[in-house]
Amino acid sequence: MARRPETTRALLLQSARREFVDHGLAGARVDRIAARAGVNKQRIYAHFGDKEQLFRHVLDEAVVELAAEVALTEDTDPVAYVGRVFDYHRHHPDLLRLLMWEALQHGDAGIDDDRRRVDHYDAKVTSLRGALGGDRDPADVRALLLTLIGLASWPQVLPQLGRLVLGPEASTEQTQAHLRAFLTEFTRAALQDGPDRTDRPAVPPSHEA
Repeated sequence: MARRPETTRALLLQSARREFVDHGLAGARVDRIAARAGVNKQRIYAHFGDKEQLFRHVLDEAVVELAAEVALTEDTDPVAYVGRVFDYHRHHPDLLRLLMWEALQHGDAGIDDDRRRVDHYDAKVTSLRGALGGDRDPADVRALLLTLIGLASWPQVLPQLGRLVLGPEASTEQTQAHLRAFLTEFTRAALQDGPDRTDRPAVPPSHEA
């Protein structure tokens, strides 16, 4: 019995995720993706166009999974958000690995044209500003969101650096729990103190929203 198109598509996305996470965009091979999914590689081109577009679909899917698991709304406590993002990336490393491969391959080239992801993070900025009371400078909120994401994800981005700094017990439950608690308390203290705008350079109007 022939597979339904949606089944083939799902199998290809699952196989492609493993290939891209392990080998990146440049190192991924459509032959391996097709073989793992149990289909002819022509199905990749029929469903997704080319390897680059397949990577985009895989990355989009991973972003949607994070958003569904760790929502950021106007009712979200930013401190709790940092803890939940930390937990998510620790237990679901695929998205960070895909983002690192994308950065190695493309840097930030073309990202402004990815309206789905631009809109996704614009919505996060709006939600965070609402969670903070709605009176924060928009440029500050954008900087804060980037900082919160960095705090929560950086320990998982470079685990070797974590081991160098935290020691050989860096990946243990006890050390990770301590690090999580430190990062959330650091966030709480930073938000309570508020920003110091003394001598801060102005942000170009095009980056304020």
